Amino acid sequence: MGRVNSHRKAPKARGKRIKPDSFDFTVLFVVLTLMLFGVVMIFSASYYTTMTSAKYKYDMFYFLKRQSVWVVLGTVAMVFVMNIPYNFWRRFSLIAYWLSNFFLLLLPFIGIEAGGQKRWLGVGMLQFQPSEFTKLALVLFLSHYIVNHRQDLGNIKGFFRALVVLAIPVGLIAISNFSSALLILLMGLTMLFIGSPKIWYFVAGAAALIPAGALAVILFPYRLNRIKIWLNPWSDPINKGFQTIQGLYAVASGGIFGLGLGQSRQKTFVPESHNDIIFAIICEELGIIGAALIIILFAVLIWRGIKIAMAAKDTYGTLMATGITSVIAFQAIINIGVVTNTIPNTGQPLPFVSYGGTSLLFLTIMIGLLLNISRYQKE
Repeated sequence: MGRVNSHRKAPKARGKRIKPDSFDFTVLFVVLTLMLFGVVMIFSASYYTTMTSAKYKYDMFYFLKRQSVWVVLGTVAMVFVMNIPYNFWRRFSLIAYWLSNFFLLLLPFIGIEAGGQKRWLGVGMLQFQPSEFTKLALVLFLSHYIVNHRQDLGNIKGFFRALVVLAIPVGLIAISNFSSALLILLMGLTMLFIGSPKIWYFVAGAAALIPAGALAVILFPYRLNRIKIWLNPWSDPINKGFQTIQGLYAVASGGIFGLGLGQSRQKTFVPESHNDIIFAIICEELGIIGAALIIILFAVLIWRGIKIAMAAKDTYGTLMATGITSVIAFQAIINIGVVTNTIPNTGQPLPFVSYGGTSLLFLTIMIGLLLNISRYQKE
């Protein structure tokens, strides 16, 4: 699969040849495949719980219907964004950055509590996670900032100013959602690594953030407990280690070919089996083969994202594509790492697959941006 050409002419860049107006069909195909696969797996992982619970009105299609609506909305948003030149959004990057910070500031005061943490804002049925919006806003603004201050990044003072731009939303998110803060930090550092003229400044800046991360763990003891449970989940198999242990049972029982679609036994034990731990159900029902195919799809998506970033017609496009690709890459790695107990337990959904409207909507918007960047590439 490659690129699909349209009849419109792409704008010419001074001193560079731009390929005909086109989009990366491989990216579109992989994303649509992951979303449709996610709808199937969400139903498979949730139907038993929903059909036996009054909370969901005994509706076995409860999560299936809701996720299907978000898939449609996300697809519409993706197609809309992919047809608007990505530089158009640059003029709104500063507004988006400060608006996201404002939403994050509101969380401790009027945030909706779920799972002991305030991570949601909303009125009535309309709710969203500000951290998901922050991923998009920071991709837009940090790309803009790096392009405008490329020379300043060549000295230590200018580089640390860029770190402050990154540290503000990361610090605000870390108050209630350490895993999302870590994800956004990794994304921002990747973009700074690409944009920094001097690698030593990047290394020094990244090292300076290590004490901040250690302080966040010390100030919030439950995060230290997560590390202890990660090292030995069987030390508390009924409480803190329950989800990890049940997830590992699901992964192990799938074997090579799995138990069959819809045949998972662990979904009746694993908390949030349709959400953050859905990869465990994939392993149980589809085995190593099914899990490997999902990993391959993510690998293809990341590869195409890197190719788009390398061939972007300008630095702004390169940085945006880098940020978007790194979000998807790190989020997938973190999710799979948690399910397999490779890293401590954190709450990150599997991109495009796990249940969740806010995450899916903003991810598809970012994919729309990536697809638009792919329409204007250097030869």
